[in-house]
Amino acid sequence: MAEKKIRIGAAALGRAFSLMLPTLALDPRIELVAGADPRPEARAQFEKDFGGRTFDSVEAMCGEADFDALYVSSPHQFHAVNVLASVSAGKHVLCEKPMALSVEECLAMIEAADKAGVHLLVGHSHSYDGPVQQARRLVEGGEFGDVRMIHALNYTDFLFRPRRPEELDTEKGGGIIYNQVPHQVDNIRFIGGGLVQSVRAITGAWDAGRGTEGACSALLTFDSGAFASMTYSGYAHFDSNEFVDWIAESGMPSRPENYGATRRALAGMSKDDELALKARQNYGGPGYRGFDPKSASADIDPRTGKSTGGRFHQNFGLLIASCDRADIRPTSKGVSIYADQGQEFRVLEPRPVPRMEVMDELYDAVVFGKQPVHDGRWGLATMEVCFAILESARSGREIMLKHQIQTPSLLQTEEA
Repeated sequence: MAEKKIRIGAAALGRAFSLMLPTLALDPRIELVAGADPRPEARAQFEKDFGGRTFDSVEAMCGEADFDALYVSSPHQFHAVNVLASVSAGKHVLCEKPMALSVEECLAMIEAADKAGVHLLVGHSHSYDGPVQQARRLVEGGEFGDVRMIHALNYTDFLFRPRRPEELDTEKGGGIIYNQVPHQVDNIRFIGGGLVQSVRAITGAWDAGRGTEGACSALLTFDSGAFASMTYSGYAHFDSNEFVDWIAESGMPSRPENYGATRRALAGMSKDDELALKARQNYGGPGYRGFDPKSASADIDPRTGKSTGGRFHQNFGLLIASCDRADIRPTSKGVSIYADQGQEFRVLEPRPVPRMEVMDELYDAVVFGKQPVHDGRWGLATMEVCFAILESARSGREIMLKHQIQTPSLLQTEEA
C-alpha cells in the first residue's frame, strides 16, 4: 500500500521556504498543496512549481485550503500569530526557529496547540542532523560516561548577506541571537541532556550599518553539573568551515574563495539597492534560480546503500562534547570519537533528501500521533536560553532558567 502523504500549506514563500523547499519537494511523503505570501510573484512561482492554491494571507489559507499541517517560515515577528491561526483551524504546525520572540508568545502557542489537540513542532534546527542525533545516542548509551563539557563555535558571513530592515532589528527578531544562535543552543541542549540551569553571556554589535548583534559568547551550566561554552560570529571575517572539512552548513562542499563576497559587495550598496537585491533573489523574484533536484538529493549507490559523494550531512560549525572517557565530535560525515583507547570515526551516510529527519518527526506526529522530540516545549526551552543570552548581555548578570525540559530518550524510542 502506498505511503500516506501529508498535505502541507506554507506560510510565507521567502528565504526560509527556499531552504526547506528541496525537502518539501523531494520527500515522497510530502505534498505541497497551498502557499501564502503577500508577494504576487511568489504566489505565481508556487502555482507554477506545485499547482497548489495560493493566498495573500495565512489566515485566508488556513480558513479555505485543505491541508494537514502548516509550515511556518514567515518573518520571525509573525510566527506566533501564524501558529495560532493554524491551530485554531485544527492544523498541525511545523514552525521555523526562532519559535517566537518572547516566552509569553511561546507559552500561548503551546497552550493553543494543546487545546486544539494538534502537534506543534519547531524546526528546522541542527539538532535534527543525523550526526548530532548519533552523538546524543552515544551519550545516552553511557559507553563513554557522562557529558562534562560541550564547546560549540561557528564563524560565518550571516550578518552580511542581503537583509531587509527587520532582519537587522533585534526587537523584530533580527540578528544572530534569533537567527543563528538557536541552532547552537539546540545542539548543546540536545547532546547535554536539555536541562540548562543558568546562562552568562556577552554579545557584540560592532557595525553601525548593521545595528544588531553580530557576535556572542555564552557559558551555559546544566543541572547535572556539566557546562557548555559557545561562540558565534556572523561578521564574515574568519570562515569556520575550515574546521569542518570545508563543508558548508548545507552539507555541500564550500568554496573558500567566495567567502565574504557579499560583505564586500554590500560595502558600496545603498539600503534601497540591498533591499532590491534581496527581492530579486527571493522565491519568485527575477533572480530566483530554483533548486537542482540532483544536487539536493544524496547520490546513493542502490547496491550498497552508501553515498557516492556530492552531499553530506548538514552541520553548524565545530561541536565537541567531552565525556568521562572520550571527546565526541559530530561532523558532516559521521561522528569522531577520541577515547581513552584511541581514536575512531563512525561513518553515517546522509539521507536521500536533505533535512529528511525533520519530515520524519512531522510525519510520525501527523500520521501516527507520535510525540515529537522537537515539540513546542522543547522550542520554548531553547528560546529561553536565547532570551537569557540577550538579558545577560544587557544586564551583566547570570540568568537562571525555569522552562527547561530534558532531552527525550532516543534509545527508548528506537527500542519501542
